[in-house]
Amino acid sequence: MAGAVVRHYLTTCFMDSETTKCKISYSLHSHTRSTYSLPLFHNKYETRRVVALMNGCEGDPRLPIGSIETRTLTAVPSPSKAMETLNVAIRELKCNPPPLTSGILRLQVPIEEQIEAIEWLHAQHDNLPRCFFSGRRSRANGNGSNLLMDIGNGNGDTSFTHNLVGAAGVGSAVFFQQLHPFSYHDWRSIKRFLSAKCPLIRAYGAIRFDATANISPEWKAFGSFYFMVPQVEFDELEGSSMVAITIAWDNALSWTWDEAIHSLETTLQQIASVVVKSKKEASGEPILSKTHVPNKTHWDLAVKKALQEINASSSKLVKVVLARSSRILTATNIDPIAWLACLQVEGEDAYQFCLQPPNGPAFVGNTPERLFHRKWLSISSEALAATRARGESSDLDLQIEHDLLSSPKDHLEFTVVRENIQNKLESVCDRVVVEPKKTVRKLRRIQHLYAQLSGNLRREDDEFEILSSLHPTPAVCGLPREAARLFISETEMFDRGMYAGPVGWFGGGESEFAVGIRSALVEKDSGALVYAGTGIVEGSNPSSEWDELELKTSQCTKLLQLEVPKQSKVENLEIIY
Repeated sequence: MAGAVVRHYLTTCFMDSETTKCKISYSLHSHTRSTYSLPLFHNKYETRRVVALMNGCEGDPRLPIGSIETRTLTAVPSPSKAMETLNVAIRELKCNPPPLTSGILRLQVPIEEQIEAIEWLHAQHDNLPRCFFSGRRSRANGNGSNLLMDIGNGNGDTSFTHNLVGAAGVGSAVFFQQLHPFSYHDWRSIKRFLSAKCPLIRAYGAIRFDATANISPEWKAFGSFYFMVPQVEFDELEGSSMVAITIAWDNALSWTWDEAIHSLETTLQQIASVVVKSKKEASGEPILSKTHVPNKTHWDLAVKKALQEINASSSKLVKVVLARSSRILTATNIDPIAWLACLQVEGEDAYQFCLQPPNGPAFVGNTPERLFHRKWLSISSEALAATRARGESSDLDLQIEHDLLSSPKDHLEFTVVRENIQNKLESVCDRVVVEPKKTVRKLRRIQHLYAQLSGNLRREDDEFEILSSLHPTPAVCGLPREAARLFISETEMFDRGMYAGPVGWFGGGESEFAVGIRSALVEKDSGALVYAGTGIVEGSNPSSEWDELELKTSQCTKLLQLEVPKQSKVENLEIIY
C-alpha cells in the first residue's frame, strides 16, 4: 500500500490514444512505494517522471527531525503574486540547500485579501492528493482556532493574532499510512514532523471506524489511516489569506532534499493561481438511482435483532449504533469540492472536511460533532446524541425541543454517551467539567441533545491515549464498546471505512478531531456513497430510526435533484443482504 522508498524515477509511459490509459514501468528498491502520475498529453510515447511519496510511518519516531522551520515572506495582494514569490524563494533554496539530512520547512506568503480556501481548492486539478478542513464556526461571529502567526514585513518583526477559518492543501510533502490499526508508534511518527513553534505545519487525515474490519475496494486507497502534510496549502484567515509550500526530507527514508524539491516543483506546475468564486447552490444533477444497504425490510430486522440483544437478561449491550450506506448515481460525475462548498452553506456551525489520497475517492463531510480539541494540555470534547427535525415555525420548533428534552428514550441514549466520554476524560485528566450537562443544540435541519466536557491532560503524550480511548464513542458505536462493535461487524454488510471515524489534524501544540458523520465517499464514475447511523436503545422503533436516517442524509441529498428524469429507464433499486 505505502512504503518507505522515496526516490523519483524516469519512467516510460506507453500511451493508448483510444483508452487514454498509461502503463508505467519502473525499477524498485527492496521497499514498496506509493506513486501518482501526471496526466499525459502526447499521442504516442513519452518519458515522464512519476512522483514517489515519503511515508513518514516508515521512519524511526525516536529520531528527531533535524530542523522544523516556518518562514514568512512579504505580504502580497493576490494568489498569483504569492506563487511568484514562492517560485523565487524555491530558486534561492536550490542554490543554498540546508546542510541537514532531515527536516521540514514551510514558506508562507500572506495575501492581503480574504479568499475562501474551498474556492482555491476547487480551482486545482483533481489528480493530486488533496485535503480540506474547516473548523466549526459561524461566519457571523467567527470562532476558529486562534493562532499567533508572523504576518508582517517578511522579517518576522510584526506579529498579529489571526483566526484560521479553513485550510486546503494539494500534494503531499509527507504522508502517513499503514494497514495496521493506528498505533502510538504511528502517532509519534506524525509528531516527529511537527513543532509548537510552527503551528501551521499540520498533518490532516482520518482513521477508520473499525481498523479490525476488512477494507473494501472503495476504501482501499485510505488504508487503516491516512494523514498528509500538504505540499501546497491555502489558508483562509479572518480578513486575509495565505499561500504556503512545505518541503519535507529525510535521507534515512531515501528521500533527499533534492528529491523533495523536485517533487514540489512537479506539483507547482499544476497549481492554478486564479480563483473564481462559484455559486454555492444545489447542482441540479438528476439522480438516476438511489439504493440502500440495508433496505427498509432488512433494516427493520436488524433493529429488532439489536433490541432483542439489548433486552436479553444475559446481555451487557445497552446501546448499539446501526448505520446505512446509500449509493447515489447521478447523470454526470459529482464534483466533491463543489458539493462540499454547498455543504458549508447547509451547516455553518459544523466541521467541513475533504480527504482524497492519490488515485482514490474523496471522503467529504459536514459534521457537527467534535471528538476532541487540544491546545497545549487543555482538552475539550462533547456529547451529542438523539435527533429531531427543526420546526417550520418558532412555536413548533420550541415544542420539538421540549419533546426532545423530556423524552425518556432520548435521555437514556444521551446519558450513555455523556457519561462514557466523561469517564474516558477522567482517566487522563486531573479535573473534568461538564457544562452544560444537557441542553439542545440546534443545526439548520436538525437538533440534538448536547453537553460540553473539558479538562486538563496530565501530559502531552496523553493525546494519543484520549484519541484511542474516545474513539469510537457511544454516539457512533454503542455501549459497551466492544460488544457494540462486534454486533455491528456481525450485522452490517458494508464497510464503514472512515465514516464515523476520527477526521481532523495533528499540530505541534494543538490538534483537533471531529467525528466523520454526515459524510459521503465520492467516486469518479460511480456516484457517491452517503452514510448515516442512528442509536438503538431500549424503546427504539425501527420505522422511527429509519426516518432519522432519512433526516440525517437529507443535508447531502437535498443538494441534488432527487427526482429520476421521466425519460430515464433506470429504476430505483434497493440492495438486499
